[in-house]
Amino acid sequence: MTTRVLVLGGGYVGLYTALRLRRRTGRDVRIMVVDRRPYMTYQPFLPETAAGSIEPRHAVVPLRPEMKGIKVVQGRVAEIRHEQREVDITSDVGDDRTIHYDELVVALGSVSRTLPIPGLADFGMGFKYVEEAINLRNRVLGRLSRAASTRDPELRRRLLTFVFVGGGFAGVEAFAETEDMARAALRHHPELSPEDLRFVMVEMMPRILPEMGPEMGEYTLGELRERGMEVYLETKLESCVDGRIELSNGERFEADTLVWTAGVKPSPVLAKSDLPLGEKGHVIAAPTLQVTDSDGAIVRGAWAAGDCAQVPDLTKEQPAYCAPSAQHAVRQARHLGDNLARHLNGKALEDYKHHHLGLVASLGLNKGVADVLGVKLRGWPAWFMHRTYHMAQIPTFNRKARVVLDWTTAVFFRRDLVSMGRIHEPRRAFKEAAES
Repeated sequence: MTTRVLVLGGGYVGLYTALRLRRRTGRDVRIMVVDRRPYMTYQPFLPETAAGSIEPRHAVVPLRPEMKGIKVVQGRVAEIRHEQREVDITSDVGDDRTIHYDELVVALGSVSRTLPIPGLADFGMGFKYVEEAINLRNRVLGRLSRAASTRDPELRRRLLTFVFVGGGFAGVEAFAETEDMARAALRHHPELSPEDLRFVMVEMMPRILPEMGPEMGEYTLGELRERGMEVYLETKLESCVDGRIELSNGERFEADTLVWTAGVKPSPVLAKSDLPLGEKGHVIAAPTLQVTDSDGAIVRGAWAAGDCAQVPDLTKEQPAYCAPSAQHAVRQARHLGDNLARHLNGKALEDYKHHHLGLVASLGLNKGVADVLGVKLRGWPAWFMHRTYHMAQIPTFNRKARVVLDWTTAVFFRRDLVSMGRIHEPRRAFKEAAES
């Protein structure tokens, strides 16, 4: 009898779980992966993608070519009814369907955690997907070109003011890499000077990079401020209507770009399911990565890992849960694939336990910070470790080779700093021609 395994999500967890399970099982297991996008985004490379150090296509892994023997369905999960073992899927072309399964792997990841701040939904932009990284790159370079072409000082000041909200890992990397790219692009704009650029970070906590501890956070703060970048701590964004930025510390100014990187939350689809959820909306999981209820009882036929799951961190005193990091997601996915294969083969399951190796962050070309196994590095050594680690972690030899080629090319040639902002409005020129 064939066992139907349905994997919801094609990110780290979905991709690695499906591949691991395929290698561990035979033809009597049919695996299906559902995701809105036909590719997995390697999120640690988004800052370098936005900065032009890596080609956008090389920061993603196409699902179908890599998932031989696995069915991939491009669609959005609308509702999960685990009691009936069925999931409703919708698509952009109206081809809605219901998929039935025997075993469910919840790997839906997370979405940006926003707040009801006036103007945020209309004016702000996220930084979680490759499309957003491309948009940020085109926006920054486009604003530089327009600022260099205007004689209005107020408009120039607005165009060259870039605001980032959130001083966590993703926010700091995006903030630093984007500023580094903008500063490099000034060589093409003799009308502008480095003093014209204004990069502002807003963080509500008393320090940035809290994941790396006070020492590395203070070092990074000093590095950013030394580059002329403004970092406001213990400060909140109160309004950004039409680009009029209002901060809780009394600062008022205009900006043309606002990037929101202030945390993530589990996929909202989970709230439309009958799966047991924790206080913050995560699926409750056991150390075996099986879904459990609030009392610890196993929910048969359901598994979860990654950002959408509340997985106990057995390396710490309980209760403690694994951080939402790529390091945990990749390892949890492989462990989940192994455990699901063991379950299907009638073998005993094993608990997930992983000592976090540390963190690495890029602060621009040849600049970075790292805390790996207690060893703290700064500057070029940290930047080199950042690239080495992520080159090793990105899936498939194809993508590894392409990323290394991007980096090697950059050694001999400068970054290609061309804005293609109109790519977001592909029909604009045709529409204008038709209406003229």
